[in-house]
Formats: sequence, structure tokens, C-alpha cells
Amino acid sequence: MSASVLYDAPGPRAKRLDRTLNWVFSLALLAVAGYIAYAFAQRGVFDDRWKILTDPPKNQEAITVWRALGRGLGATLTAAAIAAPIAIAAGSAVAIVRRGVTSTLTRRAGTVLVEFSRGLPVLMLMFLAKLVFGWSPLWSVVFGLVVYNAAVVAEILRAGLAALPKGQREAGLSIGLSTMRTTLLIELPQAVRIMLPALISQMVVLLKDTALGYIVAYEELLRVIKLNRDYFGENGRYTIPLFVVGASIYILINLLVSRLATFIERRLREGGSRGKGIEPPEIGPTGPIPQSGVGGPAREEGAAAGDPVFAAGRRPESHPIPQRRPGDAEEERRRDALNSRAEIEANRGRRGGERW
Repeated sequence: MSASVLYDAPGPRAKRLDRTLNWVFSLALLAVAGYIAYAFAQRGVFDDRWKILTDPPKNQEAITVWRALGRGLGATLTAAAIAAPIAIAAGSAVAIVRRGVTSTLTRRAGTVLVEFSRGLPVLMLMFLAKLVFGWSPLWSVVFGLVVYNAAVVAEILRAGLAALPKGQREAGLSIGLSTMRTTLLIELPQAVRIMLPALISQMVVLLKDTALGYIVAYEELLRVIKLNRDYFGENGRYTIPLFVVGASIYILINLLVSRLATFIERRLREGGSRGKGIEPPEIGPTGPIPQSGVGGPAREEGAAAGDPVFAAGRRPESHPIPQRRPGDAEEERRRDALNSRAEIEANRGRRGGERW
């Protein structure tokens, strides 16, 4: 039996080939990693330069280095924490306007704004805030991150809204909701749920883009690493240890954000299936639908039958519909034809008797 609707379950031959390829690629990766380690060892990467993390030179203490890295990490998280909510709010507002506003001019203005913001480099936006507006390094970084990522968030939500079935929008409009309220109450929650992985991935990109702040003199993690490398000097001897620590911190933060995204997605999925065991009352045009189906016999109870509020919990009565078997329709047609023929003969006899 097939294990999936897309492909059959692998047989013994396919499994053997899969194991062989796994071993081959694993050995190839180990060989590449071994070659890189050997090249680093030949260049003296694994010598005493790593002591900068435990016993730095120039009469400095290790705690001083780690405190500097901690301050840089705090500055990175501060810029990301300020920029991310603003970018999400601004991007959501633009996506809602482009979807919910009926004015063609307003929608086109939103499209132009998104394309303009998305087309500019983040670093150029930071320079604009720093050199033209005269803002501080922190707010220059936040400005660049907000403008660019808000445009990307708007495009992500627009794609989610466009992916929804047309029936969702038509249903909201058919019950009297305006276009804006339909977008806010019906379409936007579904689009956010669909595009949540893409939104979290964009927030990871925002966090990594804070590293561009070192160019505008914002002392985030990358700039602190560079300052420590320049301070201890010795022709960049301590570059690799410091950058390895910085890369590990970035990877750890991004893994935590990814885990958070997985947790949120799982909770949303569990929340959506939480009420599956509850059977809502089946209300039809004139009352609860009988168990025999929509075409069941009419009842005198009306719309209040089976309703726990208006009918004290009375269950609606239902009667089974006689089941049809193959050939019943042909038998009914034959019976109707015979009855019609008998009526015609009876009418002829009746008219003949009256004539005599």
C-alpha cells in the first residue's frame, strides 16, 4: 500500500541506495571539515590566540572582554526589539490599506511606497537618517530597519491575503461587512496564520541586519568585536576567536527565534483544532436539519426545536427517508405509465356509456 498520495513507500533496493548515499555524503562532509581544520592548524589558528577569551593580553581581564560582548549583544537586541514591532505594525497597515480601501489612488500610493522602500538598501536608509536627519546611531539603525522591513512585511501579508479563497471575501461582503472590516475581521487573521513562518524569517533577517549599524558608529555586537580586535592588535591575531564567538551568538539567537516560531505555529494549530469534539446545532432555513437530511419531512417544532434556550433542550424529531434501490426509478416510471393507461381506458369507457 502506498505510504503517501504523492509517492510509494521505498522498497528494499531504494532503502539500500538511500543508506549508501547518506554514508557517502556524510563521509564527504567529514572530509571537507577535516581539510578545513588541517588548513587552520597549518596557519596556527589553534595556538594560544584563543586565550583572549580566558586570559587577554595588555593586563586586561577576561570578564572585561565578555562584558564588552554583552553590551554589544544588548545593543543589537535593543535595536531589533524597537524596530521589529514598528515594522510589523507599519507593514500590516500598508497591507490593510492596499487590500481594504476601495480608492484606486490610495492603493496605488501604497504600492509605490512599498516598492520605493523595498528597493533602497538598508545601509543607505541608515546613512539618510544619520547624515541628513542628524539622528543618533540607534535611531538611524532603527529607521533603516523599519523602512525596509515594513515594506517586506507588507508584501508578505499581501501575498497571504491574495492566497485566500475568494469565498472568504465574498462571505464577508454578503453579510453586510464593508471592504475594510472584511479585511480586518476575516482575511487578515487567516493571512497572518498562513504567512507566519515567512514573517518570523523576516524578523531573523531584521536581527542580522542590525550588524550594519557598525558603519554608522552604533556599538552593536559586530562593532564591539571589531573594537576589541583593534585594541588588542597584533596584526589581527585575535580576529578569528572573536568572530567565532560573535557568529555563535548570532546563530544561537536565530535558533531561539526559529524555535519560538515553531512553538507559536504549533499553538495556533492546536488552538484551531481544539473545538473539533463539539458538535454545533444544525440550523436550517426553517429549523434544525433532521438526521434524515435536508429533504426530510417537515416538523411542527420549527426553529426552536432542539434549542437548549428556547426549547428547554428538546431534541428535534426526525424520520428516516425510504431508501431507493437500483431500478426503483424505472419501476416507478413503468407503474405511472400503467396507471395513466388505465385512467385513459376508464375515461373512454365512461364517455362511451354517456353517449349511449
